[in-house]
Amino acid sequence: MPKMKSNSGAKKRFKVTGSGKVKRKKAFKRHILTKKSSKTKRQLGQSTLVADADVARVKELIPNKF
Repeated sequence: MPKMKSNSGAKKRFKVTGSGKVKRKKAFKRHILTKKSSKTKRQLGQSTLVADADVARVKELIPNKF
């Protein structure tokens, strides 16, 4: 049986924490930043966890990280 291939895009976007949760970056911090407040931009810079409903889908994309 051939090896499972990870999704290359998902490999770059998600990291797995020590406890097995999936970490991701927040969206909306690439451009059009002038109309966003400093607080919003600061909070968008922090990483967050993938929602519980989506974790199974991400784990299928990056099986070698678990």
